[in-house]
Amino acid sequence: MSMKKSFKAMIVEESPKGEFQRSIGEKTIDALPEGEVLIKVHYSSLNYKDALSATGNKGVTKSYPHTPGVDAVGTVETCTKGNFQPGDAVIATGYDLGMNTSGGFAEYIRVPADWVVGLPKELSMKACMSFGTAGLTAAISVYRLQEAGLKPKDGEILVTGATGGVGSLAVAILAKEGYSVVAATGKASEHEFLKSLGASRILDRSEVTDSSKRPLLKGLWAGAIDTVGGEVLTTTIRSTKQTGTVTCCGNVASPNISLTVYPFILRGVRLQGIDAASTPLALREKMWQKLAKDWQFPQLEKMVTEITLDELSEQIDLILQAKIRGRVLVKIA
Repeated sequence: MSMKKSFKAMIVEESPKGEFQRSIGEKTIDALPEGEVLIKVHYSSLNYKDALSATGNKGVTKSYPHTPGVDAVGTVETCTKGNFQPGDAVIATGYDLGMNTSGGFAEYIRVPADWVVGLPKELSMKACMSFGTAGLTAAISVYRLQEAGLKPKDGEILVTGATGGVGSLAVAILAKEGYSVVAATGKASEHEFLKSLGASRILDRSEVTDSSKRPLLKGLWAGAIDTVGGEVLTTTIRSTKQTGTVTCCGNVASPNISLTVYPFILRGVRLQGIDAASTPLALREKMWQKLAKDWQFPQLEKMVTEITLDELSEQIDLILQAKIRGRVLVKIA
């Protein structure tokens, strides 16, 4: 392939005044970063981190112009190292993709070989990106609860931020595994959606937010998957039963929690952080196999809004306003 070949991509630029604009423009292959695998992208997906990058968050992306997109699935064009052949279907998510490395909101990406996973044959490209990083995060969260020994008979599992990408997928995976799932959301209009994914009970966000300074609250949850952080996570930890595990993966409410050590010492509660971006390759491959087989579920298609690159900018604004339900799939090829 000619390295001068141009292709479509979202490009976020910073003006001299420090304002950020995004547009769909042209890039060339030779402008992509170094890497052993050149991938023609078929689908990407929209994640909260992408929206931060697309609006100039320097904690996510240090320099501009830049193409966001932490997720990509497609076919190998060229590979100079590793086990991939041209035409192989592959997944690239996380690591530095879409952060400081040109990302999946483009027709081509070039990445190191050790960022790339083969697409399981049971998983279509569309289904793969319907999961995306959100699905990988939800899968690792469920896996960590199971690794801690949590069984369906142990009691209810709380999922916070349940209508978001990670939350909704976590509800569906947990329900498929036989757990009794309590979904917490601030969106009263989405109760039927959450029940359709398998939630057994739905709580308003206010019911899982306790601003009292009591170090321990009544033990309610055998475990929890928190996607929002802040006071909700603080309340969740204080409300978790003896030896329960709480996973956390988001900070949309706040990165801060205000706690004593009592939940950890007196109840043996475990807090497990989840970072899909830096998950080792072996666990990543295992999780994609789980999503391809055991954790596929029929409601996935109903959770997904499919858009094109040209429609992406509007969805970026919506995800920052917490107005997205489920997942946004970006058709690239």
